[in-house]
Amino acid sequence: MKQTGKRLFLYAAKFKRTLLLALLFLSFAVATELAGPFIAKQMIDTHILGIEKPWYETQSATKTSKAVAFEQTFYKRSDNFEEGEPKGKEVRILQVGSQFVWLNQALPWDGVRTLTDDSKLRVTQGNEQAEYAVQKLGVQELYSFYQPQFADLMSLAGFYVILIFIGAGFTYGQKYLLQTAANRIIQRMRTDVFAQIQRLPINYFDNQPAGKIVSRITNDTESIRDLYVQVLANFFTGTVYIVGIIVAIFILDYRLALFTLPIIPLLLAWILVYRKYASTINHEIRERISAINGMINEAIQGMAIIRAFRRQKETAAEFEQLNDAYTRYQNKLLSLNSLTSHNLMNVVRNLFFFGLIWYVGGSALNAVITVGVLYAFVDYLNRMFHPMVGIVNQLPNLERALVSADRVFELLDEKGTDVVAAKTARYKGNVSFEHVRFAYKEGEDVLKDISFQAGQGQTVALVGHTGSGKSSILNLLFRFYEVSEGRITIDGRDIRDLSRQQLRQHMGIVLQDPFLFTGTIASNVSLDDPSITRERVEAALRDVGAAEMLGALPRGLDEPVIEKGSTLSAGQRQLISFARALAFDPAILILDEATASIDTETEAVIQAALDVLKKGRTTFIIAHRLSTIRSADLILVLDHGEIVERGNHEELMALHGRYYQMYQLQAGHREIAAAGEAEVPSGL
Repeated sequence: MKQTGKRLFLYAAKFKRTLLLALLFLSFAVATELAGPFIAKQMIDTHILGIEKPWYETQSATKTSKAVAFEQTFYKRSDNFEEGEPKGKEVRILQVGSQFVWLNQALPWDGVRTLTDDSKLRVTQGNEQAEYAVQKLGVQELYSFYQPQFADLMSLAGFYVILIFIGAGFTYGQKYLLQTAANRIIQRMRTDVFAQIQRLPINYFDNQPAGKIVSRITNDTESIRDLYVQVLANFFTGTVYIVGIIVAIFILDYRLALFTLPIIPLLLAWILVYRKYASTINHEIRERISAINGMINEAIQGMAIIRAFRRQKETAAEFEQLNDAYTRYQNKLLSLNSLTSHNLMNVVRNLFFFGLIWYVGGSALNAVITVGVLYAFVDYLNRMFHPMVGIVNQLPNLERALVSADRVFELLDEKGTDVVAAKTARYKGNVSFEHVRFAYKEGEDVLKDISFQAGQGQTVALVGHTGSGKSSILNLLFRFYEVSEGRITIDGRDIRDLSRQQLRQHMGIVLQDPFLFTGTIASNVSLDDPSITRERVEAALRDVGAAEMLGALPRGLDEPVIEKGSTLSAGQRQLISFARALAFDPAILILDEATASIDTETEAVIQAALDVLKKGRTTFIIAHRLSTIRSADLILVLDHGEIVERGNHEELMALHGRYYQMYQLQAGHREIAAAGEAEVPSGL
């Protein structure tokens, strides 16, 4: 997991300028917001409760001096005197309950205040008591003493409003920058993952369901996006807030700050405990959702078979089983989240508030901490728990993102080959297999000591029973797989000395089951290669005899093709695939049972085109219909990975061996089929 975190950090580092600017904006936003309690403290201690500070008689009675007239005498609060300004008699204004009284003298010491009657104030501190003659202040009289503070109060309030707007601007900026960076990070990651798919060997896709691979590119990368947008945003914001609040609390009162420090290790322990249990559950959840995606993809691909064999209920039951397993693990995670949710954090916060009341009320701090300081501290403590709740609430997303990142990086770490853009000159097409052995699984050879030569312009046909190794030979020629022993050369050069892209640059292939991409007929022939012009596409289609057939469609060569070309017939799809190979003018042309899935009439069209097109090209044909390879220059008969017979059609027929038997068998089937058709009454 540490390695995963490091790699996620390296992806983020590619956009460090944007992220650092977002962090700077966040710091400014936090600073403006945390100024609020300090301003409130100033309002309370200086401008509201400051009325209880000592007042002195003064001779300065201007409007700007903040002097207050009371009973024909002017008084100023002690903190409003300028340095060196003379002070007269000291008086006090004291609050007793909800009332304010005038004490026409200094107050030597303070304690619990009570009014014994309308004109007597008793102050009690421990065993000591003192009584003073006082005068109750009316609303208008009290207002006159507060009036000099109104301008400062409004200034502070206006300053706070300005800070709110400034903070809102910085908050918008940091969120925009953070999400922009996150989107660019995920864009880069998806590009890397898709590029990695192009680098992976073919056998990787043989062993991995398509749905699981798609899930890693879409679902898993989207979970990682949540990591950068939501999780890191909350963690960054929360960390900056918590650090800022701790600094502010230390500025207020270091003793109260020390009381709050245990919150930090508590949060860290909380995160560690949660991750310990959530990681395992999230791994299972991601595996289950990948399995569900794989099955959905398989069910869609095989919907015709499912319905034809009435497997709807069985397929639904299999899906329900996967869905139940996924739901079971989701409920486990839900239980864990409920147990460690923000409600528990609220309990911890209330316990800290209780401890604060006990700590302040039962210690000497009760006498030295002002109401403004206590208000600001409680406000800061309450604000500290908000980002902590945000961090705790993001822990499920954090674990889900880290598990998804593990799966994405696992794909990126698969061994692949770099895509090389270098070009190579068109080779002549002399192909040689020299003592080639190959096994898909170690110790289970599917090709055994294969050796043959195919000269430029020759046609080589591969025949044999299913599993004899025909397709494996062509897979090795295309370097979809690497030989276990021996070597394959083209024009005398070992194909392993060329990159796969260079090797395949002058090779074309037509498969038994052609694959068409979403687009048009023309785009499926050219594959949007700018070097393949429209004229070249049309020429390729004419050469394979498909121009007239496909030109009759409503939009001709611009007829839309949906996924896999399901709206076209098997013959039309095969002709498009054949034209695609020819449009790239390959030096080596491979037909992997290319005529097996089309009708006899279309096969005849392709056969007629082949006689012209194979000139100057080395052509390899895998065919079950032996009648289509009679003109091949070399026919290789394979059995269990070995070449048991080789030669042209006449030579092999003269041997009366395996090829002869296969040909006679197919010829017999054709005669029986022809006789059956002749016996059908013409009226039927």
